[in-house]
Order: sequence, then structure tokens, then C-alpha cells
Amino acid sequence: MNGPEIHVEFAPELALFVPRAPHRTLVTDGVSSLGHVVESLGVPLTEVGALVVDGRPVPPSHVPEAAERVVVRPVERPQRVPGAPLRFLLDVHLGTLARRLRLLGVDTAYESTDIGDPALAARSAAEKRVMLSRDRGLLRRRELWAGAFVYSTRPDDQLQDVLDRFAPELRPWTRCTACNGLLTEATKEEVAEQLEGGTQRSYDVFARCTACGRAYWQGAHHDRLEAVVERALGTRTRRS
Repeated sequence: MNGPEIHVEFAPELALFVPRAPHRTLVTDGVSSLGHVVESLGVPLTEVGALVVDGRPVPPSHVPEAAERVVVRPVERPQRVPGAPLRFLLDVHLGTLARRLRLLGVDTAYESTDIGDPALAARSAAEKRVMLSRDRGLLRRRELWAGAFVYSTRPDDQLQDVLDRFAPELRPWTRCTACNGLLTEATKEEVAEQLEGGTQRSYDVFARCTACGRAYWQGAHHDRLEAVVERALGTRTRRS
């Protein structure tokens, strides 16, 4: 490569992607866009909030010139996604996060099998959903509607990161954790075929998914789920 030499500095928040060299000088080819250069260094553009060249913001399509100093900034939080209601699509590796977002009433589609990056990106675009993934290659696909890297492997931290980054409206206990459908109140008689004898005797308040028909009640796991909801709502209250 024999083109302009530039200096690139990455914000500390992006250190996961460039752990060894947050500051570097490199020679470009004189043709590729700055967005392409940044992604070739390991940072998906979904994680870039602004590209600043010699003190002025530039678009990812900017073609670097000799001696330019580039600062790569992280996404500002909370991140606004214009043009559609805020909703998400998660890949096969984020099932627990998907269920927790649905528990909080956040519109969350999830693929429980690996349908491949092209199909995921196409669904993101068709349904205007923010793609959440730890797959950097997937997040680099141009057909995505929008995307975000999930930084942690721990579901508690993943949930907190998504809530902090996007600040979605929370409406706990309104969505089916299995299929994302909306819940409605149901009588015991309406869901009787899904209940075992002990459940029928012990509970009187039920909900049912309007999409898949699954029944819900405050069973043995309710305290654990309630703790997830209370942490999320408490964090939102402290932030506001």
C-alpha cells in the first residue's frame, strides 16, 4: 500500500476492538473511505459515534488525505435510532438477553437457530430492527437497519448495557418471553388445559399470549424474574 499516511486515535471506550494500539500511524491506499479503514482495524461502524479529522467531523465516506489526524469516538448514550419504533433483533447466542428484554416489555425478535448473517441482516432491514450481536462480521454488513455490539458475555451485564445504550421504554410483564407476543389477562378456565393440578389450586391470576397462547402466572420463578425487573426499573429511575 503506497498512499497517504494518517494518524488514528481511538477513544478508550473502543479499546476492546483495538487493545494493543489505540493510537497508530498507518498508510492508506488513497481510495478507501475512512469508514472502511476504521472497520479494517477491527471496529464496527455500529460502535462509532463520530469521526473527527483535524478537529472537524466527517462522514464515514470521507477519503483520508496525507497527514490527517483522525479521532474515532464512541456512540453517544443514550443512542437515538431515528426512523422507526425502537425494537431489536438478537442472534442465536443471545437467548437469555432476548427473554429478559421481553420480560421488560421491549419488542425483541430472536432467532433460536443459526439462520446465517445474510438472513439476519435482511430481517433487520425488513423489520427495521436494531441487530444486537457479538459477531463483528455480522455488524459490518451494509444491509443492516442498525446494529450494536453486545460487549459482555454475562446476561446481567448485557441487559444493563442495552438499557444504558438505548434507553428503551420499559413495560414489564406485557410480552411473552417465549415468542415476543403481547400478553392479555385470562381466566383460569381459558388456560385450564395448560395447568397442572397444583397450579390450578394455588393460583387465580393468569395472562395469556395473544400470539402463541402460552399461559403465565406468578409461579416458582416469579421472585427471580421480579428481581430482574426491579433492577432494571431502579437503574432507570436513578438515571432520570
